[in-house]
Amino acid sequence: MRWYYALALCLGLSACGGGSNQAPRNLDNACSILEQRPGYLRAFRATERKWGVPVSVQMATIYQESKFVSRARPPRRYKLGVIPMGRQSSALGYSQALDGTWADYRREAGRIGAQRTNIRDASDFMGWYMNKTVQRNGIALTDARNQYLAYHEGHTGYSRGSYRRKGWLMRVSNEVAARAYVYQQQLASCRVRR
Repeated sequence: MRWYYALALCLGLSACGGGSNQAPRNLDNACSILEQRPGYLRAFRATERKWGVPVSVQMATIYQESKFVSRARPPRRYKLGVIPMGRQSSALGYSQALDGTWADYRREAGRIGAQRTNIRDASDFMGWYMNKTVQRNGIALTDARNQYLAYHEGHTGYSRGSYRRKGWLMRVSNEVAARAYVYQQQLASCRVRR
């Protein structure tokens, strides 16, 4: 009988935690995402109130960085095509924040217990980082394209214009801006926003 309770407990716990690493369905529809994950909307609104970053900009950046997968990581590197050599970077979670940048955020924002796999912490990090982008690079919080370029390249890389030599990144930043615009239009009319 004990094994039955142990099994039931394990199944119950796995059901509670299950799906945390799964993306919502229909990532092209902001309303659908927020209907499936109401906690996302609470997190995004809290960041918008605290840091001023529009929900649509947060969502478009998270889409590009992790496709809303909580434990997203960059691909592994391989030597000779078969020998694993670790990850391409230390990026992790919704925001794909690097270890060093995340440590700076936790220290400066007083969020010592913050985790990159938690949507509330990840969106707060984005608000913190994007506000630094305003201070250092003068990019408006509503400018999804340039905010994304600075997010990807870092503040120094952006100010040096390193993105100009990366045609693929210019294309991606335009896609982020387009997605932010679409998400903004959708959010204006969906039920969860009211």
